[in-house]
Amino acid sequence: MTELKLRLKEGNSERMVTVHQDVFTIGRLPQCDLYLPSGGVSRCHARLVKTDKGKWTVEDLGSKNGTQLNERFVTSPQELHHGDVIWLGDVNVVVLLTDHRLQQPKVQYKGAVSQGRTILHNVKQLQQQWIDADDESSIGKDKTIARLKDLVDIAKNLCGAASIEAIFSQVQQVVFRYLQSIDRLGLLIDVSHSGKLVLMNAATRNASQQQNLPTDGSWISRSICQKAFEEKVAIQTADAQKDERFAGEHSILVKGIRSAMAVPLWDENKVVGVLYADANFSSYHWAKEGEEELSFFSALANLVASSVQRWLLVEKLKNEEVIRRRLERYHSPAVVQQLIAVGALPNGRLPPQESEISILFADLVGFSAISERLTPTQIAELLNNLFEEMLQEVFAYGGTLDKYIGDCIMAFFGAPEPQLDHADRAVAAAQGMLTRLQKLNAKDFWLEPLQLRIAINTGKAVVGDVGSSQRVEYTALGATINLAARMEAVCSPGKCVVSEATYQMLSQPSYFEKLGDYRFKGIDRLVKVYHTKML
Repeated sequence: MTELKLRLKEGNSERMVTVHQDVFTIGRLPQCDLYLPSGGVSRCHARLVKTDKGKWTVEDLGSKNGTQLNERFVTSPQELHHGDVIWLGDVNVVVLLTDHRLQQPKVQYKGAVSQGRTILHNVKQLQQQWIDADDESSIGKDKTIARLKDLVDIAKNLCGAASIEAIFSQVQQVVFRYLQSIDRLGLLIDVSHSGKLVLMNAATRNASQQQNLPTDGSWISRSICQKAFEEKVAIQTADAQKDERFAGEHSILVKGIRSAMAVPLWDENKVVGVLYADANFSSYHWAKEGEEELSFFSALANLVASSVQRWLLVEKLKNEEVIRRRLERYHSPAVVQQLIAVGALPNGRLPPQESEISILFADLVGFSAISERLTPTQIAELLNNLFEEMLQEVFAYGGTLDKYIGDCIMAFFGAPEPQLDHADRAVAAAQGMLTRLQKLNAKDFWLEPLQLRIAINTGKAVVGDVGSSQRVEYTALGATINLAARMEAVCSPGKCVVSEATYQMLSQPSYFEKLGDYRFKGIDRLVKVYHTKML
């Protein structure tokens, strides 16, 4: 009987789930068999099904972000094998299949080398082995000095490598010079710090075969890399095809992987990636030289880890600065810092998603007439000064600036970070804007007194980055926004009007009284509108 277990990795946490039924649903809804309350997971994301032959399959249920099996999107039911990795949004699920009829082979960490054997070592045990001489003779001492010199030279070159391409170039030269037993080399990095390894660079010993190397990393044994990454062990197998340890690894059989090595990029306390190498032929010479080559590979990986850590930090700082500059156009500094801190911006973008928000339109009364009396320079000065003052009220209540439409400010509350009191926040910001403008008028802010009309509506909207690859705009879309824009027409100067949806959500609705029932263009129903009694 085959038992299916799922090992989940969500951020830094990990848990094990045993599948007890033949159809097992996964999604964001609590009624799913596996409840995953993650933003990247759809309500009914995927399901696992046990076939009549006792095999397990995975299929996507039309999820928004898709389901991936070993880095490939699932478009039809796919059979699962032990060690497969399923990605549902940002959740990593490792498939563990156990056949109780078979005795599981024991892993040998040390001992005599046999045909097809595998070496697994804790990385720390290997750090000095490549440097240490075989004996205390003069030959052994000369070998130690030569190895130390090589390590120093490698470290110097890696320190000067500013990009991930430059780092890999140095690694590629060293590996192919020292390890004659491998054909292909890959550098995988946990770029997003989620446990998902991404192939950053790859190379072949024979340059003429480089173009035949799949760029998607499908030639790599993900199960070997994932084990090295998660368990902090260096792995070496002389012949994976004949190794009992990998007897159930379908991917290794299909990809024709024979000899392989994988070592974690471990910089003291943190694993940032994996250095992987393999060949299409068996490396039986590892029976005598395997541990030494694995020690060298591991020592090199330790040096590479420091360079990769430095590169990741630089990229993170660059990315955060780009994100900060972009988001400060829309959000208060506090919200910007929060978004960066929680890592809510993959690739610096906020993907569109449905949210309940309160949308606010603030329009300058009589702008057309005012514009007739001003020069273009004076118009720009007026709007810049007005927007600067009004936006302070939006940001003070955690609002998000959508855009400026001529003389109108469009802002919303309740996204990108959910706010249960978004209606109260929108109304408080509106009252703050009207009060601030009154005070500015008293101080002769402009050549003549200015007034605003403000309309607020509450409801569902799609909020996120919308646009082309050349230009995107963070905005809110939907009928909720259209109604708010229409409601400005029935608002008196110096007042704020709200829809019934907003009114029902207010904690203190007594500030408002019913204005009337209105029919607006494009909306086939009467809309109850309320306006402020006084300020």
